[in-house]
Amino acid sequence: MSDVSNKSEISGKGDRDGTALVLGGGGPVGGAWMTGVLAGLADAGIDLLSADVVIGTSAGAIYGARLACGESARESYERQLARADRIDLPVTTAQTLRFLWAALGSRDSQRSVQRLGRAALAARTPPEADVRPTIATLLRDATAWPGDTDLRIAAIDAHTGFLEAFDAAGQVTLAEAVAASCAVPIVWPPASAAGRRWIDGGSRATANIHLARGYRRVLAIAPLTSAPGPHPSAQQQAAELEAEGADILLVSPDRTARRAMGRNMAADTRRPGAARAGHAQATALADAVSRLWKV
Repeated sequence: MSDVSNKSEISGKGDRDGTALVLGGGGPVGGAWMTGVLAGLADAGIDLLSADVVIGTSAGAIYGARLACGESARESYERQLARADRIDLPVTTAQTLRFLWAALGSRDSQRSVQRLGRAALAARTPPEADVRPTIATLLRDATAWPGDTDLRIAAIDAHTGFLEAFDAAGQVTLAEAVAASCAVPIVWPPASAAGRRWIDGGSRATANIHLARGYRRVLAIAPLTSAPGPHPSAQQQAAELEAEGADILLVSPDRTARRAMGRNMAADTRRPGAARAGHAQATALADAVSRLWKV
C-alpha cells in the first residue's frame, strides 16, 4: 500500500482483476480538495472512469455521482474555484458536543455508530423537505443512476448502525442514496429511503475503503482519514485490503493541502484554496497513480 500523505455489514463483491475508485467524505472543503485531485489526475491523462466500480461516501457520493453521470472532473474543479456548489452547513457548538458525546460514548465501533444514529433521530434539525432541494442542486445533471458505470453509494441505517451500499439494482433513487450518504448526524435530518432512516455513510469509516474488497487495484481518495470515535481509519482499511492481495494507493491531503483546508470543513471561503491544493497534489502524484491504473 502507498499512503500518500448479509446486509448487516457488507463487503465488496469485486473482480480480482478489476479496478475500484473510492471517494470519501470530508464536508464542503474536503469535497473541494477532492475535485482538485480528480481534475489534476484527469489533466495528467488518467481516465478514472475506466474503473470497474466507483464507491462514494458523503461528499464522495456527490462528486462520484456527477463524475459517473458525465460531468468532467475539470468542470467540478472549476466550479469550486468559482465557489459554485455552495453548501450552507452551519454547525453550532452544541451540535458538535452532542455529536462527540454520541460518537465517543463507547469503545466499540458498532455501539458508537448506533449511539450516533439514536442521537441523529432525536435531534432537532430542519425537515427533510428543506434538505432534498440542496442535494438535487448539488447533483446537477446526475438525476438517475448511470448506465455505464457501476456506482455504489454508502449510507448507515440510523436504527441499526449497519452499512448499506446502494446501487442501480436496488429500489432507491440516486438522489435518495446521495441524500442518505450526506445526512450529517445531528446537523441534517436522517434521510428516508426504502422505508428506513439513514445517516451519513462516513459516520464510521470516512471512505469505506473496505467496500472495494475483491478488486485488484484500488485508488482511494480520502479528504478525511478517520471519523470521531473508535473506528477504523482509512489507513487501516487500506492495509487490510493490501494484506488480502490488492494493490492500493491511498491519497489524503498533504501538509500544504491541510493548511489550505483549515480546521472547519464547512468553511466556504476555504474551498477554492483547497481545490487548488488538491490539483497540485494530484499533479505530483500522477505518475504513481498512472502506474497503479495501468498495471
